[in-house]
Amino acid sequence: MYWLTAIVRPFKLSDVYERLLSDGVGGMTVTEVKGFGNQRADTEIYRGNAYTSRFVPKVKIELAVSEKDLERVVESIVESSQTGSPGDGKIFVYKLEQALRIRTGEVDLEAI
Repeated sequence: MYWLTAIVRPFKLSDVYERLLSDGVGGMTVTEVKGFGNQRADTEIYRGNAYTSRFVPKVKIELAVSEKDLERVVESIVESSQTGSPGDGKIFVYKLEQALRIRTGEVDLEAI
């Protein structure tokens, strides 16, 4: 099993969600986050004043996937979130030791 964390543009969340749903992904956690990478601060004009945001808003998607589904899920996230511009995001994959469903006590693949 693997724990997958994807950081994507907020307006791409719907596309990623629909794609993963059609791929049969059973669940995910989504968090609104801010950060920066190579895509640095953004200057916006609001009511005639310039404001610089040091952190860029993003969405963090987290989900557990089986080893056999990992490559397909990663490809789906890339294809549905990619714009070709800097700031499209990142995907991190971690080895997941164990998963446990609290309600039923199911473990590992049965829990996800």
